[in-house]
Amino acid sequence: MNLENRNTWTRADSVAGVAEIDAGLRAYMLRVYNYMASGVALTGIVAWLVANTGLSSVFFSAGPQGMQPSMLVWGAMLVSIGLAFFMSFRIASLQSSTAQGLFWAYAALNGVWMASIFFTYTETSIVRVFFITAASFAGLSLYGYTTRRNLDAMGAFMAMGLIGLIIGSVVNIFLASSAMHWMLSVVGVIIFAGLTAYDTQKVKEMYLEADGHDMALKKSVMGALTLYLDFINLFLMLLRFFGQNRE
Repeated sequence: MNLENRNTWTRADSVAGVAEIDAGLRAYMLRVYNYMASGVALTGIVAWLVANTGLSSVFFSAGPQGMQPSMLVWGAMLVSIGLAFFMSFRIASLQSSTAQGLFWAYAALNGVWMASIFFTYTETSIVRVFFITAASFAGLSLYGYTTRRNLDAMGAFMAMGLIGLIIGSVVNIFLASSAMHWMLSVVGVIIFAGLTAYDTQKVKEMYLEADGHDMALKKSVMGALTLYLDFINLFLMLLRFFGQNRE
């Protein structure tokens, strides 16, 4: 093979290799988004069923300040948090089918405690905020996927802000300050908007062409879990601004 033919073959092989990797990456990201969207849908369905059927009397009780969560709701919240940590630390040793099952269980348990939003806000405003969140998430995630800028610095800053947000939220439980509640909501929207872009970039970078089928599925589940958390938290923060109170 002469030099010209060898160079032509090398360029063609390189282009074909890049195209194959791009196709694999697109399939991987599509699987991540499908899992995430399915988890969000499952959470919404469970939340609506708990709030609008006979299940409401099982998980909530009427009180002087409206519907109050029972111990089952607090239990569902604690178990869901435990599942998220378990999946994060043990994902390498889990079967992909087990990881998927745990993700569905996590999404369903979140629906139990999120049913409380239907007692606080009107359904019309919940639906409106959901679509606002979906549009915002899509734009932010697209930016994270397509940008050539490294978002590590922004991600580290947002992570520190998230710690501050958690501490501030705990403190405000005792202070019950409406001004602080509003400020924390603003900060929360900014933080989860930034994390959506950053986490999308990280999820994209997790993809490796050499991954086996089982590992690729597990990475898809963990990527879906990460983006699911960003979506749900962004939704809850926006609901504080745009949700119409039932009272």
